[in-house]
Amino acid sequence: MPVTPDQQAEIDALRSQPRPTLRAVSEGAERHLYTAHPVLDHGFVRLVDYMGDDAAICQAARVSYGRGTKSVQNDEGLIRYLMRHWHSTPFEMCEIKLHVKLPVFVARQWIRHRTANVNEYSARYSILDREFYIPDPSQLAAQSTINNQGRGQALTPDESARVLEILKGDAAQTYDHYAEMISEEGPDGAAKQGLARELARMNLPANIYTQWYWKVDLHNLFHFLRLRADAHAQYEIRVYADAICEIVKDWVPAAYGAFADYRLGGAVLSAKGLECLKRMLAGEAVTQETSGMSKGEWREFEGVLG
Repeated sequence: MPVTPDQQAEIDALRSQPRPTLRAVSEGAERHLYTAHPVLDHGFVRLVDYMGDDAAICQAARVSYGRGTKSVQNDEGLIRYLMRHWHSTPFEMCEIKLHVKLPVFVARQWIRHRTANVNEYSARYSILDREFYIPDPSQLAAQSTINNQGRGQALTPDESARVLEILKGDAAQTYDHYAEMISEEGPDGAAKQGLARELARMNLPANIYTQWYWKVDLHNLFHFLRLRADAHAQYEIRVYADAICEIVKDWVPAAYGAFADYRLGGAVLSAKGLECLKRMLAGEAVTQETSGMSKGEWREFEGVLG
Protein backbone atom coordinates (compact mmCIF):
# COMPACT_ATOMS: atom_id res chain seq x y z
CA MET A 1 0.00 0.00 0.00
CA PRO A 2 1.85 3.19 -1.14
CA VAL A 3 -0.20 5.56 1.05
CA THR A 4 -1.59 4.61 4.44
CA PRO A 5 -5.22 5.49 5.36
CA ASP A 6 -3.92 8.10 7.83
CA GLN A 7 -1.72 9.70 5.16
CA GLN A 8 -4.58 9.73 2.67
CA ALA A 9 -6.85 11.36 5.24
CA GLU A 10 -4.21 14.05 5.81
CA ILE A 11 -3.83 14.59 2.07
CA ASP A 12 -7.60 14.87 1.57
CA ALA A 13 -7.89 17.34 4.45
CA LEU A 14 -5.09 19.55 3.10
CA ARG A 15 -6.44 19.52 -0.46
CA SER A 16 -9.91 20.47 0.78
CA GLN A 17 -8.68 23.69 2.42
CA PRO A 18 -7.27 26.02 -0.27
CA ARG A 19 -6.03 29.38 1.01
CA PRO A 20 -5.51 32.74 -0.72
CA THR A 21 -1.89 33.88 -0.90
CA LEU A 22 0.26 36.78 -2.10
CA ARG A 23 3.25 34.54 -2.82
CA ALA A 24 4.27 33.50 -6.31
CA VAL A 25 2.09 30.60 -7.45
CA SER A 26 2.83 27.98 -10.08
CA GLU A 27 -0.43 26.57 -11.41
CA GLY A 28 1.41 23.46 -12.56
CA ALA A 29 2.85 22.82 -9.09
CA GLU A 30 -0.53 23.46 -7.46
CA ARG A 31 -2.00 20.54 -9.40
CA HIS A 32 0.60 18.23 -7.83
CA LEU A 33 0.36 19.45 -4.24
CA TYR A 34 -0.38 16.62 -1.79
CA THR A 35 -0.89 14.11 -4.60
CA ALA A 36 1.02 10.84 -4.10
CA HIS A 37 2.48 9.56 -7.38
CA PRO A 38 3.08 5.77 -7.09
CA VAL A 39 6.62 4.50 -7.72
CA LEU A 40 7.76 0.85 -7.65
CA ASP A 41 5.52 -1.57 -5.77
CA HIS A 42 4.94 0.32 -2.49
CA GLY A 43 6.67 3.68 -2.97
CA PHE A 44 5.53 7.17 -3.91
CA VAL A 45 6.63 10.76 -4.45
CA ARG A 46 4.40 13.65 -3.44
CA LEU A 47 4.89 17.39 -3.56
CA VAL A 48 4.46 18.91 -0.10
CA ASP A 49 5.53 22.51 -0.75
CA TYR A 50 7.42 24.71 -3.20
CA MET A 51 8.83 28.22 -3.41
CA GLY A 52 9.24 30.27 -6.57
CA ASP A 53 8.58 29.71 -10.25
CA ASP A 54 10.17 30.53 -13.61
CA ALA A 55 9.69 34.25 -12.93
CA ALA A 56 11.64 33.98 -9.67
CA ILE A 57 14.66 32.69 -11.60
CA CYS A 58 14.56 35.65 -13.96
CA GLN A 59 13.96 38.11 -11.13
CA ALA A 60 17.07 36.89 -9.32
CA ALA A 61 19.16 36.92 -12.50
CA ARG A 62 18.23 40.49 -13.38
CA VAL A 63 19.04 41.70 -9.88
CA SER A 64 22.40 39.91 -9.98
CA TYR A 65 23.50 40.72 -13.52
CA GLY A 66 21.70 43.99 -14.17
CA ARG A 67 22.65 45.43 -17.60
CA GLY A 68 24.28 42.12 -18.55
CA THR A 69 20.90 40.57 -19.34
CA LYS A 70 19.41 43.41 -21.39
CA SER A 71 20.15 41.61 -24.64
CA VAL A 72 17.92 38.70 -23.63
CA GLN A 73 14.46 39.46 -24.96
CA ASN A 74 12.20 37.29 -22.80
CA ASP A 75 12.11 35.17 -19.67
CA GLU A 76 12.41 31.85 -21.46
CA GLY A 77 15.37 33.13 -23.45
CA LEU A 78 17.02 34.37 -20.26
CA ILE A 79 16.51 31.01 -18.54
CA ARG A 80 18.00 29.17 -21.50
CA TYR A 81 20.96 31.58 -21.45
CA LEU A 82 21.51 30.89 -17.74
CA MET A 83 21.32 27.13 -18.28
CA ARG A 84 23.55 27.24 -21.35
CA HIS A 85 26.27 29.16 -19.51
CA TRP A 86 26.06 27.12 -16.30
CA HIS A 87 24.83 29.96 -14.07
CA SER A 88 23.56 28.40 -10.86
CA THR A 89 22.48 30.95 -8.26
CA PRO A 90 19.27 32.13 -10.04
CA PHE A 91 18.02 28.54 -10.01
CA GLU A 92 18.75 28.33 -6.28
CA MET A 93 15.97 30.86 -5.69
CA CYS A 94 13.41 28.08 -6.23
CA GLU A 95 12.92 25.27 -3.74
CA ILE A 96 10.79 22.15 -3.52
CA LYS A 97 9.86 19.84 -0.63
CA LEU A 98 8.94 16.25 -1.39
CA HIS A 99 7.63 13.39 0.71
CA VAL A 100 9.18 10.18 -0.62
CA LYS A 101 8.60 6.54 0.29
CA LEU A 102 11.44 4.37 -1.01
CA PRO A 103 13.46 1.20 -0.31
CA VAL A 104 16.36 1.67 2.09
CA PHE A 105 18.99 0.69 -0.52
CA VAL A 106 17.64 3.39 -2.86
CA ALA A 107 17.68 5.90 0.00
CA ARG A 108 21.34 5.14 0.70
CA GLN A 109 22.17 5.84 -2.94
CA TRP A 110 19.98 8.97 -2.96
CA ILE A 111 21.54 10.43 0.20
CA ARG A 112 24.86 10.73 -1.62
CA HIS A 113 23.40 14.00 -2.94
CA ARG A 114 24.33 16.01 0.15
CA THR A 115 22.91 19.36 -0.97
CA ALA A 116 19.38 18.83 0.38
CA ASN A 117 17.64 18.94 3.76
CA VAL A 118 16.43 15.50 4.83
CA ASN A 119 14.34 14.19 7.69
CA GLU A 120 13.83 10.41 7.63
CA TYR A 121 11.36 8.11 9.35
CA SER A 122 12.95 7.02 12.63
CA ALA A 123 13.16 3.28 13.23
CA ARG A 124 14.55 4.07 16.70
CA TYR A 125 11.24 5.65 17.64
CA SER A 126 8.69 3.92 15.38
CA ILE A 127 8.07 0.41 14.08
CA LEU A 128 8.76 -0.10 10.37
CA ASP A 129 5.92 -1.39 8.22
CA ARG A 130 6.05 -4.87 6.72
CA GLU A 131 6.66 -3.61 3.18
CA PHE A 132 9.53 -4.68 0.95
CA TYR A 133 10.55 -3.90 -2.61
CA ILE A 134 10.26 -7.05 -4.69
CA PRO A 135 11.44 -6.41 -8.27
CA ASP A 136 9.40 -7.23 -11.30
CA PRO A 137 10.95 -10.27 -13.05
CA SER A 138 11.78 -8.05 -16.03
CA GLN A 139 14.19 -6.08 -13.81
CA LEU A 140 16.23 -9.10 -12.72
CA ALA A 141 19.49 -9.25 -14.63
CA ALA A 142 23.01 -10.63 -14.26
CA GLN A 143 26.04 -8.52 -13.41
CA SER A 144 27.29 -6.52 -16.39
CA THR A 145 30.59 -7.75 -17.82
CA ILE A 146 31.68 -4.24 -18.86
CA ASN A 147 30.26 -2.07 -16.05
CA ASN A 148 30.96 -2.98 -12.43
CA GLN A 149 27.97 -0.98 -11.21
CA GLY A 150 25.41 -2.03 -13.80
CA ARG A 151 23.25 -4.87 -15.07
CA GLY A 152 23.80 -7.11 -18.02
CA GLN A 153 21.75 -9.84 -19.63
CA ALA A 154 18.31 -10.65 -18.21
CA LEU A 155 18.03 -13.75 -16.04
CA THR A 156 16.23 -16.78 -17.38
CA PRO A 157 12.63 -17.30 -16.17
CA ASP A 158 13.73 -20.17 -13.94
CA GLU A 159 16.56 -18.18 -12.39
CA SER A 160 14.27 -15.15 -11.92
CA ALA A 161 11.73 -17.32 -10.11
CA ARG A 162 14.48 -18.68 -7.82
CA VAL A 163 15.76 -15.18 -7.00
CA LEU A 164 12.26 -13.86 -6.28
CA GLU A 165 11.59 -16.79 -3.96
CA ILE A 166 14.78 -16.00 -2.03
CA LEU A 167 13.96 -12.28 -1.79
CA LYS A 168 10.42 -12.87 -0.57
CA GLY A 169 11.43 -15.61 1.86
CA ASP A 170 14.30 -13.64 3.40
CA ALA A 171 12.19 -10.49 3.74
CA ALA A 172 9.36 -12.37 5.46
CA GLN A 173 11.70 -14.22 7.82
CA THR A 174 13.72 -11.16 8.86
CA TYR A 175 10.55 -9.15 9.53
CA ASP A 176 9.10 -12.02 11.58
CA HIS A 177 12.29 -12.01 13.67
CA TYR A 178 12.16 -8.20 13.96
CA ALA A 179 8.56 -8.33 15.20
CA GLU A 180 9.44 -11.13 17.61
CA MET A 181 12.44 -9.25 19.05
CA ILE A 182 10.52 -6.01 19.74
CA SER A 183 7.40 -7.77 21.02
CA GLU A 184 6.64 -7.35 24.71
CA GLU A 185 4.57 -10.52 24.74
CA GLY A 186 6.05 -14.02 24.77
CA PRO A 187 4.80 -17.09 22.84
CA ASP A 188 2.73 -18.09 25.87
CA GLY A 189 1.15 -14.67 26.17
CA ALA A 190 3.19 -13.70 29.20
CA ALA A 191 4.84 -10.27 29.36
CA LYS A 192 8.52 -10.08 28.40
CA GLN A 193 11.12 -7.44 27.71
CA GLY A 194 11.24 -6.51 24.05
CA LEU A 195 14.53 -5.60 22.41
CA ALA A 196 15.07 -1.88 21.83
CA ARG A 197 13.83 -0.82 18.39
CA GLU A 198 17.15 0.86 17.61
CA LEU A 199 18.82 -2.55 17.92
CA ALA A 200 16.12 -4.76 16.40
CA ARG A 201 16.17 -2.76 13.14
CA MET A 202 19.72 -3.92 12.35
CA ASN A 203 18.40 -7.29 11.21
CA LEU A 204 16.08 -5.90 8.53
CA PRO A 205 17.04 -6.15 4.83
CA ALA A 206 17.90 -3.18 2.61
CA ASN A 207 14.75 -3.63 0.51
CA ILE A 208 12.41 -2.61 3.35
CA TYR A 209 10.70 0.74 2.75
CA THR A 210 11.53 3.94 4.59
CA GLN A 211 10.15 7.48 4.16
CA TRP A 212 11.57 10.97 4.30
CA TYR A 213 10.92 14.62 3.62
CA TRP A 214 13.47 15.94 1.13
CA LYS A 215 13.86 19.69 0.47
CA VAL A 216 16.23 20.97 -2.20
CA ASP A 217 16.77 24.04 -4.37
CA LEU A 218 16.23 23.82 -8.12
CA HIS A 219 19.91 24.03 -9.06
CA ASN A 220 20.82 21.03 -6.92
CA LEU A 221 17.64 19.22 -7.92
CA PHE A 222 18.65 19.53 -11.57
CA HIS A 223 22.04 18.05 -10.69
CA PHE A 224 20.28 15.12 -9.01
CA LEU A 225 17.98 14.61 -11.99
CA ARG A 226 20.82 14.87 -14.51
CA LEU A 227 22.45 11.86 -12.88
CA ARG A 228 19.46 9.85 -11.70
CA ALA A 229 17.07 10.38 -14.64
CA ASP A 230 19.84 9.34 -17.03
CA ALA A 231 19.29 6.10 -18.95
CA HIS A 232 22.40 4.63 -17.30
CA ALA A 233 21.17 5.22 -13.74
CA GLN A 234 19.97 2.28 -11.68
CA TYR A 235 16.35 1.52 -12.51
CA GLU A 236 15.10 1.68 -8.92
CA ILE A 237 16.27 5.26 -8.40
CA ARG A 238 15.63 6.32 -12.00
CA VAL A 239 11.88 5.74 -11.69
CA TYR A 240 11.81 8.13 -8.72
CA ALA A 241 13.76 10.70 -10.73
CA ASP A 242 11.33 10.27 -13.63
CA ALA A 243 8.38 10.91 -11.30
CA ILE A 244 10.07 14.05 -9.96
CA CYS A 245 10.76 15.21 -13.53
CA GLU A 246 7.02 15.17 -14.23
CA ILE A 247 6.41 17.42 -11.21
CA VAL A 248 9.25 19.82 -12.06
CA LYS A 249 8.13 20.00 -15.69
CA ASP A 250 4.79 21.44 -14.51
CA TRP A 251 6.26 23.58 -11.72
CA VAL A 252 8.90 25.47 -13.77
CA PRO A 253 8.21 24.61 -17.43
CA ALA A 254 10.72 27.03 -18.95
CA ALA A 255 13.54 26.00 -16.62
CA TYR A 256 12.78 22.31 -17.08
CA GLY A 257 12.68 22.74 -20.86
CA ALA A 258 16.16 24.30 -20.81
CA PHE A 259 17.39 21.58 -18.46
CA ALA A 260 16.00 18.79 -20.67
CA ASP A 261 17.63 20.35 -23.72
CA TYR A 262 21.06 21.25 -22.36
CA ARG A 263 21.54 18.62 -19.63
CA LEU A 264 19.31 15.56 -20.09
CA GLY A 265 19.40 15.66 -23.88
CA GLY A 266 22.76 17.34 -24.29
CA ALA A 267 26.34 16.11 -23.97
CA VAL A 268 29.69 17.45 -22.82
CA LEU A 269 32.80 16.65 -24.85
CA SER A 270 36.37 16.67 -23.59
CA ALA A 271 39.01 18.65 -25.48
CA LYS A 272 40.14 15.40 -27.11
CA GLY A 273 36.57 14.51 -28.02
CA LEU A 274 35.95 17.91 -29.57
CA GLU A 275 39.17 17.64 -31.58
CA CYS A 276 38.17 14.17 -32.84
CA LEU A 277 34.76 15.47 -33.85
CA LYS A 278 36.37 18.27 -35.84
CA ARG A 279 38.63 15.75 -37.58
CA MET A 280 35.64 13.56 -38.43
CA LEU A 281 33.72 16.51 -39.85
CA ALA A 282 36.76 17.27 -41.99
CA GLY A 283 36.47 13.78 -43.48
CA GLU A 284 39.19 12.00 -41.51
CA ALA A 285 38.60 8.41 -40.38
CA VAL A 286 39.36 8.56 -36.65
CA THR A 287 39.77 5.40 -34.58
CA GLN A 288 40.33 4.77 -30.91
CA GLU A 289 44.01 4.17 -31.61
CA THR A 290 44.42 7.56 -33.35
CA SER A 291 42.09 9.48 -31.04
CA GLY A 292 44.38 9.80 -28.03
CA MET A 293 41.58 8.42 -25.85
CA SER A 294 41.47 5.34 -23.66
CA LYS A 295 39.12 2.50 -24.61
CA GLY A 296 36.61 3.63 -22.01
CA GLU A 297 36.73 7.25 -23.20
CA TRP A 298 36.34 6.16 -26.81
CA ARG A 299 33.36 3.95 -25.98
CA GLU A 300 31.65 6.87 -24.22
CA PHE A 301 32.52 9.20 -27.11
CA GLU A 302 30.93 6.77 -29.58
CA GLY A 303 27.89 6.62 -27.31
CA VAL A 304 27.52 10.41 -27.49
CA LEU A 305 27.72 10.32 -31.29
CA GLY A 306 25.23 7.48 -31.46
